[in-house]
Amino acid sequence: MASEDEGPKVRTPEHINITVLRARNLRGSKGENLNSLVRVEYNNQSLGESPKVESTAEAAAEYNHNARFECTFDDPVTLDELAYKPVMVTVVEVLPKEKKQKEEKTLLLGQSTVDLLPLLRGETKYKSTLVVHPLPGSPLETTQPDQPKPSITFQSELDVVVSVNEPLLSEEQLKEVNLLTVTVESVFSPPEVWNPTGPPFIYNVTLPVPITTDRETTVVATNGIIKAGTDKDLPTRQKKWSVPGTAQGGAVYIPESFVPSTNYDEEDGDFTSKEDREFRVEAETEKTRVTWNTERRCYMDAGAVQSFQNKIAQTRVWPVEIMRTPVPQATKGKGKSEDETPIFFHGVAYVNLAPLLYPGVKKIRGAYKVMAFNEHEVFEKTKRKGGLAEEAVRVATAMNRNVSPFAKGAKAPKDEKPGKEKEKDAAKKQPSSMLKPTSDAGSETDVTPPQNVEGMQYVEAKSYMMLEITLQRPLVPKRAPEVLAKKVAELIPPRPLFPRRTNGAERAVEDFHHQVASVGNLVLEEFRGLFADQLIQGDLPGGTESSDERRRKLLYELNTSGKYFAFKEQLKHSVVKIVREKYLKTTTFTDKEELHTFLSQLYVFMIDEMHVGLGKVLSLEDETPVPPPLTDTAQLKHFAREAEVNENFEVASKYYQERIARNRNDADVWFDYGTFCLLINDISKAEECFKETVSINQSHVNGLMLYGIVCAMEERNDVAETFFETATNVDPNSTLAWTLLGLFYDGVESDIQAEFAFLEAQKRNVANAAAKLKTAAPEDIDKHGAGGDVFVEDVDREKVKTPVTPSESGKSHKSAKDKAGSVSSAHKKKLSVSSKSAPDGRKQSAQSNRPTSQPQEGSRQGSPVEEIPPREPTPVPDTSIFMIAVEFLLEVKATHFCEKALAHELLSPSGGPSASYYVALARLKLQRKELEEAEENLREALVMDHQDPDAWAITGHLRYLQGEIMEAKSCYERTLSFVSDAREMHSIYLRLASIYLQEGKFEDAKTTFLQACKKSPSCVSWLGVGIACYRLGELTEAEDALSEANILNNTDSEVWGYLSLVCLKTARQLEAEQAYKYALKVGLQDEDLLAEIHEVQEQVGFGNPEF
Repeated sequence: MASEDEGPKVRTPEHINITVLRARNLRGSKGENLNSLVRVEYNNQSLGESPKVESTAEAAAEYNHNARFECTFDDPVTLDELAYKPVMVTVVEVLPKEKKQKEEKTLLLGQSTVDLLPLLRGETKYKSTLVVHPLPGSPLETTQPDQPKPSITFQSELDVVVSVNEPLLSEEQLKEVNLLTVTVESVFSPPEVWNPTGPPFIYNVTLPVPITTDRETTVVATNGIIKAGTDKDLPTRQKKWSVPGTAQGGAVYIPESFVPSTNYDEEDGDFTSKEDREFRVEAETEKTRVTWNTERRCYMDAGAVQSFQNKIAQTRVWPVEIMRTPVPQATKGKGKSEDETPIFFHGVAYVNLAPLLYPGVKKIRGAYKVMAFNEHEVFEKTKRKGGLAEEAVRVATAMNRNVSPFAKGAKAPKDEKPGKEKEKDAAKKQPSSMLKPTSDAGSETDVTPPQNVEGMQYVEAKSYMMLEITLQRPLVPKRAPEVLAKKVAELIPPRPLFPRRTNGAERAVEDFHHQVASVGNLVLEEFRGLFADQLIQGDLPGGTESSDERRRKLLYELNTSGKYFAFKEQLKHSVVKIVREKYLKTTTFTDKEELHTFLSQLYVFMIDEMHVGLGKVLSLEDETPVPPPLTDTAQLKHFAREAEVNENFEVASKYYQERIARNRNDADVWFDYGTFCLLINDISKAEECFKETVSINQSHVNGLMLYGIVCAMEERNDVAETFFETATNVDPNSTLAWTLLGLFYDGVESDIQAEFAFLEAQKRNVANAAAKLKTAAPEDIDKHGAGGDVFVEDVDREKVKTPVTPSESGKSHKSAKDKAGSVSSAHKKKLSVSSKSAPDGRKQSAQSNRPTSQPQEGSRQGSPVEEIPPREPTPVPDTSIFMIAVEFLLEVKATHFCEKALAHELLSPSGGPSASYYVALARLKLQRKELEEAEENLREALVMDHQDPDAWAITGHLRYLQGEIMEAKSCYERTLSFVSDAREMHSIYLRLASIYLQEGKFEDAKTTFLQACKKSPSCVSWLGVGIACYRLGELTEAEDALSEANILNNTDSEVWGYLSLVCLKTARQLEAEQAYKYALKVGLQDEDLLAEIHEVQEQVGFGNPEF
């Protein structure tokens, strides 16, 4: 197995060719005429120089110099160096010889750096046009007389071509390997003792990165520059090479690579809450800082990628160490100096890399808190023993001496080197720190005392480090929307929008029917024209002889006019199609008997089909037109919901089915029927309804989510994941879709993906709040507050309040996890979901900053800086993502997922027990008929908010279901007395009015029923008005109300019963008997009403046909 793993090492070295073509706009010290050459070096090794070439300001210097070096494949360090080490091209002016001068003098004009990263992306040849950055004292720095700054009009440029014969990585390797880019930007708010005007120090940042399965490299960002708060950064900050080698001036910057601008809303890290932003603005504009702006690219092979992914999944956080060391003094023994270099202010930032395991995420960026380095704490959080401080100091010292730390011995077997060199190489090639035993620290533990007093100053100063970590490819690929759509279509095939066109025999017969109908209409027109006078006068004879006479006249007219032949030709084509398509006769008959037999069969068939075709036309003409329905689908849905509240599920089902019968191609009617089936616990029928919903509309977000919920209830998790993920792709800005996806992942114990989904939901929720704030009227914004604090209120019924922002909850929860000291606890995983702000790695911002001709040195003292406009106040959502999900799930009766969402709301740092939480929990218990638990929850809700109309309304429903009518009446009346309405007022009006009817308060019942009719009229509400008016003796108003009820539902037996009573009272015998018959026909079961009708019938002496 070992030999198989080391298979790629047998590949022969590949030559990398660097061709310097030409340079333009060069200027020498002796005027426009210039003799120059170029020197090429890589990894601090010279690759040669070109012959000197003459050029002028107009004529380019044509070098056409080729240099090359070998790239070996026996050690991944070689490929790693290609990622972060540039090729240096130096342009040198050759001065003319003077008298008595043996050799020509040279003057360094400028430098350019060639990036080799495209070679690791599979390219074999590419051309770059690079800026020649002038060196100090170079003629390229000279200014024009009328320009105070160096001229950028004549920018010196260099054309370079990089090529290889074969790609360095095969297609299979490109799919497996990855490139990790670490950008160390700055450390803000460092300890107060760090003084920019004090003695110089070296500031280093280091972290481990795997390059193979069991081997890590030490990434070091050295030579951080300490700056005072008055030393402002320029708006455009260019990134530096992590190992610039001998580069100077602008050549230390990576071409076309810039530090992105800060966007607090899209950051990860530990300082993203609203309270932290004021501190960050102060720290980044007024306090001392240490700046690197260094980019380090790391090559990871397939094993390293898997190892990196596994370590993140195991510990989530990654240690990034920071330290300060004194500037080394020149000593006789370099090795002794390295070993004795003291390390001060040893700190560590625990960077949460879990977002890199989110599907499709390639980048994280944020401010991370710097803590005091403690080996025990590092081991608890990262499972690593020891730190990288000593190794980082060695690497930084070698870099500062312009010597590659991997130049010696990194590629050679350590057995070939004895003594100290063998020990040094072993240190260079140390294995992963996760595998390093504690004894390796040895005497190094004496450098860092158990109580890191200096490191605690980071905590006191609230120091934080700005980092960006980017991957070339996401560790967890995200399924493309096209793939998900195809998968959904495979599981639920889409219903065709139009009926399929029939072909063959069926289509031929249909065409014959159409032609028969068309010819029949033409013959009828001829008949009407021939006998028009008789038809107008109405004296058309009806005898047999007259009919035969008219037939003969018609046939004579058709034959003499040639129309008979035309009609026959019109039918011929359809008859030929029937012969060919139905009987499959396409050749000439050879047997006459067979021909006669076929013609007989065809004639019989044609006569039968002719009658069928004529019958269709005649039946269509004679069919009575169907009157349009008096109710639309929205009213039917309202009636169905009303029946649900009254627990009359049979009537509700009838309304839902009627909506489907009216329009079977409407996805919404199928969806509503599916939610009703969930309410009555008919899961199989609900699944079929949601299938129909998705079949009709493959982008129906609610249908996709509900079908996913049904599949999750049946433990078909693969299918459920597909539908939940498709819903987020169909509507990426849906807070609800992301929340339900997170609840699903939480149910299948996929914590990292659940965390990702909840973070996305939080991000959408905040974005929706911001959009709502922008569209709000100015007076509404003033009402919410001014000056930075934004208060979002529930316009329906909530008091003004300020919930915790998602970023705040993330901060508070992370600090709680840090105190506990364990990130792998199952309980903490449950608490951690949805508690962090959304990372910006899902949406990689395109920074389109062009580099200036004169690369900036990071900052300039006293340089003018554009004034930053005041930041807009941060919007605070008025509802948490879990309560948004709870409201939806209660509406669609998905109680299983609703219970999960309520549990997350209870455990969320930004949530917890509240009046709205207990009201929602009580609604859930009512749906499950758990009345005692619902009563306890409502009691808690009223303790927290005694003026919540929803709590009082649901309490009234609870008392009504328990049979406590007087208590229910009191709750309903209190609900109506509030200024704001409850969520569902229709059922309150109906039940309160029915209580008034039972008590004999007919005037109050009439008024309450009329309020229900005014808001949302229904058969039940108008029936109540009719009953109240009948009891009050207002028979005309009663009849009007009952007629309205009958229009909305003509199958309600009580409506017909009371109509019969009204007709009896008004002495209308026929209407009374008809209403009574219809009442019995539709099944009147109310014994009291029947007895009353019979009593009135006996009083008036009519109304019952049985008398």
